[in-house]
Amino acid sequence: MKNNPPSPRQTALNCLRSWHAGRSFAETLVDRECSRAALPPADRHLVQALVFSVLRNQTWLDHVIGTLRKGKLDVEARLILQLGLSQLFLLGMADHAAVYETVNLASVRLRGLVNAILRNALRREKTILEDREQLPLPIHYSPPAWLVRRWMEQMGPQMTRDLLRWNNTTPRLYVRANPLIPMKNIPASLAPLDRAPGWFSVEGLLPLEEIKTGSLYVADPSTRYSIDLLAPQPGEEILDACAAPGGKSAAIIAATGGKALLTATDLHEHRLPTLKENLDRQGSPFVRTAQADWSLPCRTEWKGRFDAVLLDVPCSNTGVIQRRVDVRWRLTPEEIRRLAALQKTILENASHAVKPGGRLVYSTCSIDAEEDGLLVRDFLQNHPEWTLKEEKLILPHEEKSDGAYAALLICA
Repeated sequence: MKNNPPSPRQTALNCLRSWHAGRSFAETLVDRECSRAALPPADRHLVQALVFSVLRNQTWLDHVIGTLRKGKLDVEARLILQLGLSQLFLLGMADHAAVYETVNLASVRLRGLVNAILRNALRREKTILEDREQLPLPIHYSPPAWLVRRWMEQMGPQMTRDLLRWNNTTPRLYVRANPLIPMKNIPASLAPLDRAPGWFSVEGLLPLEEIKTGSLYVADPSTRYSIDLLAPQPGEEILDACAAPGGKSAAIIAATGGKALLTATDLHEHRLPTLKENLDRQGSPFVRTAQADWSLPCRTEWKGRFDAVLLDVPCSNTGVIQRRVDVRWRLTPEEIRRLAALQKTILENASHAVKPGGRLVYSTCSIDAEEDGLLVRDFLQNHPEWTLKEEKLILPHEEKSDGAYAALLICA
């Protein structure tokens, strides 16, 4: 007898089990489990909404469970209850469907308990939601307490609250038009962004055909700031030092009408074929690609060679917590310190690739001062031959996009 495929809620539970058991990223698990279950697009969307909602609000969901049930719960019961409460209080699903489907996820041993707790939650819904507004920020919005304290010190209480609220919303999807391969017609699912010419918000189905042909590239509008500061010119020799998967390299080529002499490097050799494939598809087949470890001194043949260098360094991703739900649970203060030390070394080494009078743009998708402004100022203090021309800190809740930082440095 053929087994029925798992439901979207069962698939979401499978994802959460795997997420808690290992180090896999939530997005990877959703893709894997949905493919394994051969779920159609609408069901995949539901699975992602369920999993991401639980992970964005995990501390608060556990707090609610603790008010409804005293004593210990095993991991399975807790995950099922998190899914149920998320449907009831966060995703606005019909009460009867949410309770019924969630109870059916449980083993016979747990069904009575899950049913009782969820129905008790419904009876107390008004109180639960009102009480949430009075909870400490680490419980209300489910970030780690150390990160709340850090942001309070760097940005103040109101901006921290606004940022935490933003991080628990669902991110939008954006695409950038490629002027080297113009679209014949703008797909109906795209809405142009007034604040960013050439960029579109995806309001429906992702236009896969235009992405496949290279007319569009999936990226966030915040990525444009580093390219704008770099201001690449035709005929210039330019280095994109941490280039994979190639979105910013393609943007550099597009900005110069295909006339930049671009070298794109990445630490990981296995990422170079994807980098080259993306560049070829977007009409940039003449970019030189190479493996390079910029934590090591600049290669002799690259010293003083480039008019402009883009340095989009590995970072903590604190500017993209809304989009990458794993970040808040995997990041630690020690990891930020480790990354800042690595970034400092990479900046030091890559700066030697810039010719006198040239420029370097240092960029991250972090909004943490230790990785951004403080690091740049430390570099400038030790290198009087460099000056800061301009910098931008993009806060996601203000820009309504991903967060980022970019600084334009000029070499004397």
